Amino acid sequence: MKLPVLNKTAPEQKRSGGLGKKLLRKRVVIPVLACALTAAFALRLAGGGQPAAAAGPTYTTAAVERRDITAQITGSGSLEAANSYSVTSLAEGNILTADFEEGDQVEEGMVLYTIDASDLSSTLEQAQISLEQAQRSYNSRLKDLEKLSITAPEGGRVLSLEVEPEDEVSAGQLVATLRDSDTMTLRLPFLSDEAAGFSIGQRASVTLESTFETLEGTVSKIDRADTVMEGNRIVRYVTVEVSNPGGLSPNQTGSALIGGCASAGSAAFAYAAEQNITAEVSGKVSAIRVQEGDRVDRGDIILTLTSDSLDDSLQSAADSLRNAQLSLENRYDQLDNYTITSPIRGTVIDKNYKAGETSEAGKVLCSIYDLSYLTMTLSVDELDISDIEAGQTVSITADAVEGRSYTGMVTKVSVAGTSSGGTTTYPVTVRIDETDGLLPGMNVDAAITLQSASDVLSIPAGALNRGNTVLVTADSPSAANGTAVEGGQEDYYSVPVEIGTSDSSYIEIVSGLQEGDTVAYIPTTSTGSFAMTMPGGMGGGMPGGMGGGMPSGGRMPSGGPSGGRGGF
Repeated sequence: MKLPVLNKTAPEQKRSGGLGKKLLRKRVVIPVLACALTAAFALRLAGGGQPAAAAGPTYTTAAVERRDITAQITGSGSLEAANSYSVTSLAEGNILTADFEEGDQVEEGMVLYTIDASDLSSTLEQAQISLEQAQRSYNSRLKDLEKLSITAPEGGRVLSLEVEPEDEVSAGQLVATLRDSDTMTLRLPFLSDEAAGFSIGQRASVTLESTFETLEGTVSKIDRADTVMEGNRIVRYVTVEVSNPGGLSPNQTGSALIGGCASAGSAAFAYAAEQNITAEVSGKVSAIRVQEGDRVDRGDIILTLTSDSLDDSLQSAADSLRNAQLSLENRYDQLDNYTITSPIRGTVIDKNYKAGETSEAGKVLCSIYDLSYLTMTLSVDELDISDIEAGQTVSITADAVEGRSYTGMVTKVSVAGTSSGGTTTYPVTVRIDETDGLLPGMNVDAAITLQSASDVLSIPAGALNRGNTVLVTADSPSAANGTAVEGGQEDYYSVPVEIGTSDSSYIEIVSGLQEGDTVAYIPTTSTGSFAMTMPGGMGGGMPGGMGGGMPSGGRMPSGGPSGGRGGF
């Protein structure tokens, strides 16, 4: 944004603007010009002209009096909204709703437009299906990877190991045999009516037919279906588990007594579990965790395999799954583009599209301004920027709102300066909260008060000479403290003073003068691009150095900054 160039509004400001740098040039030009004029005058006398009497300087006098002095930096600029946003569409399609009008207040997140998204529905469904397929594939590869760890399906003892480390194993290959020889089972028939009264965990008395030895057992299973035996006996089979004392084998038989009911027959003992363990996936044996004869529980790892192909397939499945997720997210993001909400809280300034029209990608649908407060930007001269800081109060007036003044506040002083014509300016942001009657784009004038003093002794700014001295008339009370000006000017006395606050026209006198004094000074006239003192034609009569109007250094002196400086 191009910063506005602030204009000075008073003649005094025009005379004082940029004076600090311009006086440096004046101190060079004036002596040279004076010497040239003096030489020309001498040549005229040498050419036979009559000697002319030197004319004394002509002074202007002013009374030392009390007044209010306010040091200000002034400028102008245009107002801007606190925030503005152009709502654009990322999707093309028929606008279904646009339930707002220009001038409406909208809240952040409020739906402004809805666009027909029917064309996107099919692609969204396809993306969802692709994601589900990728998820299933990944889960399958993950399960295959888990199968590289071969575990015991039941508890028992390792009867045999069929592989060794580093062996290549194919899917379905036998790798170990597991047998639970510590527990033996008998599957015995009982009369159906009797078996119906049995329960799992019920105690049973088992008799070995070979030795008639009795062992304690436990009912582990009761068949639900009846079976017809020889003699038309209806029975149910009941499984009894017996702890193997060490001598039982599948070659032995036995019968059982449960709850006083004897079995309807005998049966051979069987191992509680005997299972061949095979590999479910191909791989290389990386580790064998057990030895033959070891007791293992269900889920214990027998051995582990490694497979580069499974690792690669799992990674590939993971990549496919992630791609499917991103594709679906992208579709949902695209769907969000078909519902357009307000990015800020504010007022609708322009509405470019209505319901029933076709939106175009990248086109501005509407514009929203946050008018909760307004801002303006001032360009402050490098000589004055050090006097500006955040939090300072700013007085605002607008030609469009007559008879009313607004209050603003400096919120930002930027250090990013812009140089032009040998002068650097810095942007200063001002916030105006009370905005009744003001609108963005209006031109306003701003004044930042730096210092003020009430009812203080003051003199015209032009009466202060270099070295902070002032000429007073002989009848002034403070003349007694001064020094008579040499060169036949006995009617004036040079008095040293201490100065305070100043504006474009007057300077506060802290000490050195009093009420009743009359100061004398030579008015300045504007010549070219800077002010020159021209007392008495040229030459003498410039007391205090270069003459009145500005103290040493070229800037208005004070206990604080000069007022009305050409800082904007």
